[in-house]
Amino acid sequence: MSTGQKHSGDRPYPCNEPGCEYRADRAASIKTHFRTHTHTSERPYACDEPGCMFKATQANHLAEHKYTHGGERPYACDE
Repeated sequence: MSTGQKHSGDRPYPCNEPGCEYRADRAASIKTHFRTHTHTSERPYACDEPGCMFKATQANHLAEHKYTHGGERPYACDE
C-alpha cells in the first residue's frame, strides 16, 4: 500500500457478504473482517490456559482475554 493510498481514504477491497458495505484499504483487513460473518466462527487464536475454552478471531482479542486469568490490570483507572 502506498502512502498516497492510505491518506486518500481509498478502500479498494469490498466485503462480498450480501448486505455488508464494509470496504478495506488492505486485503488482509478483509480476511479479518470476513470472520465476523462466518457462521462456523473461524477462531484461530485459542487460549492456552488449562480448562479455558476461549477462542478469538484476532490475536489482539486473545491478548486482552489473557488478562482475565492472571489478575493483572495494566490499565489503572484514575478515578
